[in-house]
Amino acid sequence: MAKKEEAYKEALTGKKIPILTLDNKWHRLFTQIDSMPEIEVLSKELNELLKRQGKINTETKDIKKIKKRLMDEIVTLRSNSEYAGNSTLEKKVEENKRLIAECNDKLEAYQEENADLPGELERVNNELMLLTMQSCYDRIQENTQEIQEISQWVSEVRVELKKKLVRKQEKEIINHELYAYMHDIFGADVIELFDMKYNPQENHPKPPSSQD
Repeated sequence: MAKKEEAYKEALTGKKIPILTLDNKWHRLFTQIDSMPEIEVLSKELNELLKRQGKINTETKDIKKIKKRLMDEIVTLRSNSEYAGNSTLEKKVEENKRLIAECNDKLEAYQEENADLPGELERVNNELMLLTMQSCYDRIQENTQEIQEISQWVSEVRVELKKKLVRKQEKEIINHELYAYMHDIFGADVIELFDMKYNPQENHPKPPSSQD
């Protein structure tokens, strides 16, 4: 397994591997191979990472919108002619600044996490691909073994079938000759007395001529 895994890793080097759980071809392939607990675990982990990435991207956009709104409110408040000395407006500005600081902290945290996600996604995705390749290889080996067994069986049956067909033809020829001989010697009336229902025209092809 170790040698195969190393070979698979080399094969993946420099290749652009699609995110497997988002790939319809992989899902169709997955139904053709034996399920492995490790594949199920990695698939779930990969999907969780994708969900996290999607959530971070969505919330980052939302936070930026909120931050912009808060900054616009500060500009509006400060441009108010009554701002100076108005404690209510000043408190509102300070509250907006506090919220903006929180937005910046969240954006920074998301930025750091989002910077690590692509590498983590690639790692899990590659591990999933390695297991997929191993499972495919095992299935191919099993199928090849069964194909060889079936091919051997077909060959043996084909030989036996030929033997049976030759034997069948030989017996039909003998029956035809026996019936013809008895018909010539005893006649049709006697043949009917023995309830011989054999019809050479229906049960046997014409015997080979001397020219065959």
